[in-house]
Amino acid sequence: MNLKELSSILNLSQTTVSRALNGYPEVGEKTRLRVLEAAQKHNYHPSSSAKRLAMGRASSVAHVVPQNAQHSMINPHFSDFIAGAGETYSRNGYDMVISVVPDTEQESVYRELTRSGRVDGFIVHGPFKEDPRIDLLESLKVPFVVHGRTEVSKDRYCWLDVNNRSSFKRATTFLLDLGHTRIALLNGLEEMDFAYRRKIGYEAALREHGLEPDPALIFSSDMIEPYGYSVTRTLLERDEAPSAILTSSVLTALGVVRAAQEMGLQIGRDLSILTFDDQLSFLQHSGVPLFTAVRSSILEAGKRLAEILLDRINNPDQPLTQELWETDLVVGRSTGPYLGD
Repeated sequence: MNLKELSSILNLSQTTVSRALNGYPEVGEKTRLRVLEAAQKHNYHPSSSAKRLAMGRASSVAHVVPQNAQHSMINPHFSDFIAGAGETYSRNGYDMVISVVPDTEQESVYRELTRSGRVDGFIVHGPFKEDPRIDLLESLKVPFVVHGRTEVSKDRYCWLDVNNRSSFKRATTFLLDLGHTRIALLNGLEEMDFAYRRKIGYEAALREHGLEPDPALIFSSDMIEPYGYSVTRTLLERDEAPSAILTSSVLTALGVVRAAQEMGLQIGRDLSILTFDDQLSFLQHSGVPLFTAVRSSILEAGKRLAEILLDRINNPDQPLTQELWETDLVVGRSTGPYLGD
């Protein structure tokens, strides 16, 4: 016995039967009792899809992931985020739709998913300083939250972000206090909001110590291991090589380590490395960590953002949720005092 067959027996719509079985107050008591009696008689048990129909929702959320030749969102950071978000969805009876699309097709995918009713809301990944997805989703009148925030219009929507500016100011200050003055920054793509804020923090720390940022020490690219390796090789071959390198990802930092070791340098003595650490699950270990890092768990961010989105779906008229997380500075084996030339 399925919902359609039970509805036919009762000569009621599937929506009415579903709402009666789920106790919705708009269904009259006489109708509700009639439906319950018929369900018991025919041994009918509501399926999850029937419950969703009763609620008028898909009980599904979407992650639209843009891809282009310069930057890939499908990486270990994304995997840990999705693991955290998935835990929250599963606990609350929601499914997850992941749609990986070219940059140019994002708008049509958002529109189609909203129009079809297949999802109840979205999490937006990797926001730019000015991001057209914000205006699009607001125009579609669909619940959404942002992992990060935009430089403009950030007061209009729900978001969760790490305090990237203060984190990188603190990280740079830590290296300066160790005596390092030539500090390279291997940042993410600077058109993305998080990288923009990290650069501001790095530059602010230098200026507070009377140093003008050197453009020749500032780099921007997709945060992968080969990027860290190639830039570090180039830097260390210079006459005035940096004594410390600050990176926006552990993956980039691993490339820095590989390059330094190939050139016979000892990490923490000949070259200090400080990185942003998302506490990626596959890199966790006990004891003193390799990297000194400003740390914030991306898995926990995934859990929390999913909670914020589900709350927004269920309580659309509540005040916006906007959370700015501070990072922890964890001292590892990759930094040491500047020993001079």
